[in-house]
Amino acid sequence: MSTVAYEIVDVFTDRPYAGNPLAVVHDAEGLAPDQMHTLAREFNLAETVFVLPPVAPGATYRVRIFTTETELPFAGHPSVGAAVTLMRRGGFPPGDVVQECGAGLLPISVTPAGSATLTGGTPTLGDPLDPVPLLETVGLSAEDHAGGELAASRSAGCGLPWTFLPVRREALARAALNPVAAKAYGVSGLTVFSWSESAGPGSATPGSAGPGSAAPASGGSAGEAHARVFVPGEAVWEDPATGSAALGLGVWLVAAGWLPGEGVSSYRVHQGHEIKRPSLLECTVTASGGAATSATVTGHVVPIAKGEIAIPPFVG
Repeated sequence: MSTVAYEIVDVFTDRPYAGNPLAVVHDAEGLAPDQMHTLAREFNLAETVFVLPPVAPGATYRVRIFTTETELPFAGHPSVGAAVTLMRRGGFPPGDVVQECGAGLLPISVTPAGSATLTGGTPTLGDPLDPVPLLETVGLSAEDHAGGELAASRSAGCGLPWTFLPVRREALARAALNPVAAKAYGVSGLTVFSWSESAGPGSATPGSAGPGSAAPASGGSAGEAHARVFVPGEAVWEDPATGSAALGLGVWLVAAGWLPGEGVSSYRVHQGHEIKRPSLLECTVTASGGAATSATVTGHVVPIAKGEIAIPPFVG
């Protein structure tokens, strides 16, 4: 029986059995899309990433990313996880590489210590949304909402959009996905988060930052988010670390005025604590004229397992 090599790694953590687990399938150019999807369902993780030779000029390698239900054009923890895993495997030395994926060509910087910084795609921002259906989807009430006129619930992303719902810190632990409400309201990917600004020079206060505001001093953080990311309909209903959502959060924070509308701001996202997979995502967002123009997310990758898995029959 033919097999293909794979590795399991934990992403956005510096210790094993935390962060977000990822399956990395190597030398996948001989696999058809339905075979990739079958393997993703077998691993039964939030995402499985398949490594292929590049097609676009300038790309170092190409990836395809599958959940148990669908193929994604881009995702954060598969991108960071694949880059570090390929570097450790000898695919390229530490430094700057270019990942080719469904969202285009994305730059990634990989360190010898096993971390990577991913620059997301072009920022997008949706229209304000009624928070009531979103609150109902996670079992919270209007009193738990922490948004305002500017800090409205809305979608945002840098290659993969998520819906963002700001809540009070004490409400975050009480959030629980209601799959019936999620289906009724058509909620497919929801980031529920609380925000606290950092003290000190350059810190941002919710509602006060805007165009022309000072960015935090180099190496500092403008604030910290505690987040939970719900994905109803997938095998994993709550994601322990979501790089694409962390990128989109930066876009949302600038639009809400909770991060400066000019220059580069740093922020951190803590995720996964409620499901015993603590994760840390270090982020930056660059803004001009009150809108985000780019965002990055950085995380460590810890190897867990590797082996061979049988190639499923072709069902095309």
